[in-house]
Amino acid sequence: MKALGPLSRRRFLTASASLGIGTIAAPYVARADDPTLRITGWGGKWGDIMKAEIGPAFESEFKCKLQIDSAFPYLPKLQASSRSAPIYDVMHTNSNEQWAAAEMGLVEPKIDPKLVPNLADVYPYAISDKIVGVSIFTSAIGLGMRTDKGYNGVTSWKELWDAKYNGVRGGYVIPVNSLGQAFLMMCGTLFGKGQTDLDAAYMALEKLKPIKIVDFTGAMEKMLLSGEVGMCVIHDSGIYRYDGQNQPTDFVSPSEGVLSLEQVLTITPGSKMKELANAYVNYMLRPEVQKRLAETVWYSPANKKVKLDAKYDAKLLTTPEKVSKLIQVDWKWYNERKDEIDQRVNRIFRA
Repeated sequence: MKALGPLSRRRFLTASASLGIGTIAAPYVARADDPTLRITGWGGKWGDIMKAEIGPAFESEFKCKLQIDSAFPYLPKLQASSRSAPIYDVMHTNSNEQWAAAEMGLVEPKIDPKLVPNLADVYPYAISDKIVGVSIFTSAIGLGMRTDKGYNGVTSWKELWDAKYNGVRGGYVIPVNSLGQAFLMMCGTLFGKGQTDLDAAYMALEKLKPIKIVDFTGAMEKMLLSGEVGMCVIHDSGIYRYDGQNQPTDFVSPSEGVLSLEQVLTITPGSKMKELANAYVNYMLRPEVQKRLAETVWYSPANKKVKLDAKYDAKLLTTPEKVSKLIQVDWKWYNERKDEIDQRVNRIFRA
């Protein structure tokens, strides 16, 4: 692979222009013999900004090509590929799948801080013992509400169980959705001895019925926007992304804390592009890259040095005080029990 040396002036201008932070220069066009870094990533606004700005700037600076797979799920594809020639060099997905991949030896459990200098500037949650690799962003999982239905003054998770929300509360198909899985563990904390108190969590889920459940957050957003649900479990960016559209919705950060929905990067052990993979992780943690993505998709940046514009700073997790309200769940523990949890939860919601 070609050396990843310092930027020439031309390359710096090209990369900066792609991020909107410098003089406009001609876009870099990847050549056939440039190294290719194979990564995963989301669609939607995330995919749009990656394709239009963030990705091209990386390609320009490091003289490479990014090959991005945005067709979720990624873990089965990584499992099916060769350990010595994995389908991905860098995997971007949520913590629950990263832990499963790490347990199978498909991703490296930690990022080397000597190879990724920006790791020194992240909040502790981003590299805690609950994280495989590094969390580059997080969202807060809390409660979404309709503000035009007379629902107000909500401060606690426990208010989701109030009888006035019968028939208009929303949740997730827990075997499928990580928000639902994290919420189940939160139920153990709210009504039992902690995240691992499954008996208390199951009893709490029983008492949530009637409840409208969906597979994915996008479906929950649609139900909230249409008024089909009045209160639901949702992550903050699922509310904030409609900023400026005059939607009668709001996000509530419960007093007991918000669950952390992390966007995690890991590197595969069999990657032949380790140097470039580490450079990509470091790049995604740069303050200017973090700022651009945070202000596009309403994700809270992991880098403490990021300074967001006022309207984003007011709502996202951008200070040690705000970050201290994050609750990280033990995905390693959960994944070891996922099958039995799935069976029990299916029985609860089928009844």
